[in-house]
Amino acid sequence: MELDRFDRQLLNLVQKDAAQTAERLAEQVSLSPSAIQRRLRRMREHGVIARDTAIVDPKKVGGLTMFVVSLQVERDRPESLNPLRAWLAAEEHVQQAFYVTGEADFIIVVAAASAEAYDALMSRLITDNPNVKRFTTYVALNVVKRGLAIPIPPGDDA
Repeated sequence: MELDRFDRQLLNLVQKDAAQTAERLAEQVSLSPSAIQRRLRRMREHGVIARDTAIVDPKKVGGLTMFVVSLQVERDRPESLNPLRAWLAAEEHVQQAFYVTGEADFIIVVAAASAEAYDALMSRLITDNPNVKRFTTYVALNVVKRGLAIPIPPGDDA
């Protein structure tokens, strides 16, 4: 799907606040509210917008500790990695998981209620995934920035 400058502007705006009305977005993009709604619907249908979510403040819901974890695996063949990938994707406490180059094979971000809850999760990970050789844990002391917004350049037709 080709994205024009209006689509790109819309994507940047809805990544900041997906709850904005079509009328509010129209004021910022210089299109009619109905054109805004059509464009957003088309981008959702084509998978450009994968989903709309709410960003919850962990402190307001009891607080969570964030852990950044590097995982090393024994074998990196698909038949060995696919079960681990599926496990990571299905685990609700795994916020993000990246298959990476370098010393680690995966970098994951975990949200857990406590160190004990994190320890239990990692025990399950090792038990359920014998291909995991080793992991290193980094405890987040403070969140400097948290987000998933993708910077969308204005495009050539700007």
